[in-house]
Amino acid sequence: MNLYRGCTHGCIYCDSRSRCYQMNHAFEDIEVKQNAPELLERALRSKRKKCMIGTGAMCDPYMHCEEELGLTRRCLEIIDRYGFGLAIQTKSNRILRDLELLKRINIQAKCVVQMTLTTYDEGLCRILEPCVSTTRERFEALEIFRDNGIPTVVWLSPFLPFINDTEENLRGILDYCVRAGVYGIISFGIGMTLREGSREYFYQALDRHFPGLRERYHQKYGYAYEIPSDNNRRLMRIFHEQCRKHGIVSDAEQVFAYLREFPENKGYEQLSLF
Repeated sequence: MNLYRGCTHGCIYCDSRSRCYQMNHAFEDIEVKQNAPELLERALRSKRKKCMIGTGAMCDPYMHCEEELGLTRRCLEIIDRYGFGLAIQTKSNRILRDLELLKRINIQAKCVVQMTLTTYDEGLCRILEPCVSTTRERFEALEIFRDNGIPTVVWLSPFLPFINDTEENLRGILDYCVRAGVYGIISFGIGMTLREGSREYFYQALDRHFPGLRERYHQKYGYAYEIPSDNNRRLMRIFHEQCRKHGIVSDAEQVFAYLREFPENKGYEQLSLF
């Protein structure tokens, strides 16, 4: 379920800005699915089998407007009331507001919190992801979930060529993951994607913060959708080695299966609301 459309976190690489998603107004002007709780309750009331409910894949459920609107919290309360599971993804430590609710969901069913981590250096993080919790703050949130028995998964992406696609950055993030005791890490390689809409916004950000870098992207990648780092093979080898060493699941399909699996309901049934 996606409760909001658009985002105010300001990440310079955000794919959701792409024109293919047909946002016909400013991306920061958030559309709100005000009847989402009613739709959710109607759907859960009619379900014969419990399952995992996912949110946050396309739009972060803990944007700034959530502080005032509380739409995510209302939906979590419904999920808790009906005994369903939850797989929730965010970049914001605002999720800690609902810690007690997430604990209840995890006790009676299952709750998995997913955090995106991209940039170990805090100064660089504030450039790439200017209006949301820094990586250090997200790591501290992961530690809190660990201490409260809530399993976590990290999305390790994107890595921007010539900016944060370094061994130092990767090892710093992996160290956070090890210390936070994450269940698994999802990575599809060291690089990023760009398409119409997101590409233009990204290049404008490069002009502001990394003068001259736009030209390097143009020369190397043109208008390609997939933007792989030259360091991909070496860094992915380090990624898998460190995950094996510390018992972190790095196979994406295995992590996805874990996110979908509802206790005592191995024949997971996906719930599609919107």
